Amino acid sequence: MRAWAVVENGAPLKELELPTPEPKGTEVLLETTHCGVCHSDLHIWEGYYDLGGGKKMSLKDRGVTLPLAMGHEIVGRVVKLGPDAKGVKVGDLRVVYPWLGCGECPACLADEDNMCTRAARSLGVYQNGGYATHVVAPHPRHLVDPGTVDPSLAATYACSGITVFSAIKKCMPMAPDDPIVLVGAGGLGLNAIAILRALGHKAIISVDVSAEKREGALAAGASAAVDGAGEGVAKRIIDAAGGPVGAVIDLVNGTATARFSFDALRKGGRLVQVGLFGGELYLPLPIMAIRALTVQGSYVGTVKDLRELMALAQGGNLKALPVEVVPQNQANDALMRLRDGRVAGRVVLRAEAA
Repeated sequence: MRAWAVVENGAPLKELELPTPEPKGTEVLLETTHCGVCHSDLHIWEGYYDLGGGKKMSLKDRGVTLPLAMGHEIVGRVVKLGPDAKGVKVGDLRVVYPWLGCGECPACLADEDNMCTRAARSLGVYQNGGYATHVVAPHPRHLVDPGTVDPSLAATYACSGITVFSAIKKCMPMAPDDPIVLVGAGGLGLNAIAILRALGHKAIISVDVSAEKREGALAAGASAAVDGAGEGVAKRIIDAAGGPVGAVIDLVNGTATARFSFDALRKGGRLVQVGLFGGELYLPLPIMAIRALTVQGSYVGTVKDLRELMALAQGGNLKALPVEVVPQNQANDALMRLRDGRVAGRVVLRAEAA
């Protein structure tokens, strides 16, 4: 198989010829047709996460090995089944759930593979993903039928979609006119707006440093947009909401965004941290108790979330986010455009034969 792989952190992706995997047991081999380019790919490409205070978390120390074909927002066509794989057939088009664990622990057996504590095996992170012509799913249960949803859009639901869907579920229940704040109006932010609207939520405040992205958020259905640059962001959020807010989903999750998100919360409010921009947050402990605040991390989503989200999309009420489709062999250029902030919505790689 061909792969556009990270061979050295921070260096251009390199086109490689690798052995095409042979599916064993319950495994399913798919030929990649579409793969989204995600901001998390940039961290993998760089080789670290910023922990704040000058500290970095090395991905090499966490088991990420090179060369690696990144890409975890994958749609592929089934080309071969392991001897024990049942439930799909050759030719089926499927969204691939990438956030894999050991496959044997209680979390994995409950279809909550992303919460596995035994082994991290995520596609495009710990093993080759969709920046390659072929990919292996460990079990048919990790494959979801996109139905009538355009495969270039369906691919984005495997990360961008279920990541915000899972975070939104952590904020619920909330009344439709009770403001939810979304920090970041890129691909995640636009998907979050679409999902909230599909779920019937009306009060959605988008925060971003880019005026162009704020305009995009309003066009996508946000009820208000707030400039996230400089000082006084928490006050601007509170003014836009008509008071402190019950929920903020921080899709950036850097030192500055976490601070103003926390400061905008009302009593009993919840900050759900999603993004991996990096940094640190100082928490005043008495205030946490006195105001009954919650700060909660949210890591992607489950395969159950993916099934539920695909059903929502097939129902016709979920507005599609902007998707630009480019050839798979332009993976490096697409990644660099994302790094430089030149992507509105999502860029999706398409295989030559798709």
